[in-house]
Amino acid sequence: MVRNLMTYKEKIKNKLYLVPTPIGNLEDITLRAIETLKNSDFILCEDTRVSKKLIERYDIKSKLIINHKFNEKKNVSKIIRLIKGGSSVSIISDAGTPNISDPGKLLINECIDNNIDVIPLPGPSSVATAVSVSGFSEKFFFYGFFPEKKKIIENDLKMLSDLNSSIVFFVSPKKFLKIIPYLKKNFSNRNMLICREMSKFYEEYIRTSIKELDKLSFEIKGEFTIVISEEKFVKNNSQNLNESDKIMIRKMINNFSIKEIINLMKKNNISKKEIYNFCIKIKNEN
Repeated sequence: MVRNLMTYKEKIKNKLYLVPTPIGNLEDITLRAIETLKNSDFILCEDTRVSKKLIERYDIKSKLIINHKFNEKKNVSKIIRLIKGGSSVSIISDAGTPNISDPGKLLINECIDNNIDVIPLPGPSSVATAVSVSGFSEKFFFYGFFPEKKKIIENDLKMLSDLNSSIVFFVSPKKFLKIIPYLKKNFSNRNMLICREMSKFYEEYIRTSIKELDKLSFEIKGEFTIVISEEKFVKNNSQNLNESDKIMIRKMINNFSIKEIINLMKKNNISKKEIYNFCIKIKNEN
């Protein structure tokens, strides 16, 4: 008996596929991504000039539709009609995973509202790549691009400075020098990794402390992915609480939790363990 097996092209119809593309080296695309793009009726891309390099490299004949932040909203209803009409549609960005600081959110949500399957493919991501090589905490917060308004930058960085984890940003070259004062103000006790041209011939990984960030000398060219380390606590030489510290803690012990006391006192460069042990001692005395 001969089985009637569906072709790959038939299997992917009536769906939206999120297809990651290489962040630099065109050989970093997956076999499944190539197969999906080849069998898609339409491919949504940000810039055909960029995407054609990949498309031509792997002999992909699918029709390209320009889909960027300026026409994404206008495109949505058209794409939904195509998918409902039986077409298979893939969305790619210029580099990396779609919808990560790139167009895609509006269309994905519209597909969800219309009960259209949205299928994400795993693949290249500058965020994961940068965190993996940073040597910083594996717990990280991804922020994306810095906003234009100074007030939003100030408020957001102040909020993020309370996170004791790695923090990942995208930075355009024209904005890099402008954001240095904000980083020094909010993350002065942390280290930073600057990634540029990742996976390309001139890839570069620059490691520095944020205190010395403005002393760096390198070519400010190409989009950067930067990773800020988790907070570093500078310990006192003696590691002992002095008498004034102990008096302050005794005054706070009935009005604050131990965690709150540690957060208030750690600014004096006293180890958390030292503060915690003294708080427990006072509570035992009571």
